[in-house]
Amino acid sequence: MTVMTVEQIEHFLDEVFPQRMGRIERVGEMSATMRLTIGNEHLRPGPRVSGPTMMGFADVAMYVAILAQIGPEPMAVTSDLNCHFLRAASGDHDIIAHAKLIKLGRRLAVGEVQIVSTADETKPVIHVTASYVLPDKP
Repeated sequence: MTVMTVEQIEHFLDEVFPQRMGRIERVGEMSATMRLTIGNEHLRPGPRVSGPTMMGFADVAMYVAILAQIGPEPMAVTSDLNCHFLRAASGDHDIIAHAKLIKLGRRLAVGEVQIVSTADETKPVIHVTASYVLPDKP
């Protein structure tokens, strides 16, 4: 069961993480989906979406999936992020991140993110596994 809506998470992120990229399309039980409209700042030569853009976007998607489950927590932080770049993402299309939490414990969240290009949503361009450290609750 989610404890925050898309609108509540967007409002919270506007306050504590305004530099994040992408917009939330939906949150669900242990999951989140986000979309990033690609601009020149996201490109490397090719034009392809840069690796740092996709890694950062995956990290934000994980954070959103966690927030949907635990509520507004600015100090949930990434402790590990591992990326597998599977194919190039064309700079002419949006990218979509599908985040799924595998474990949500008291102190640790573990999940994975698959990013696809809207050019072909059947073929992932990057697969990320990540873990977050969650702060102690009083």
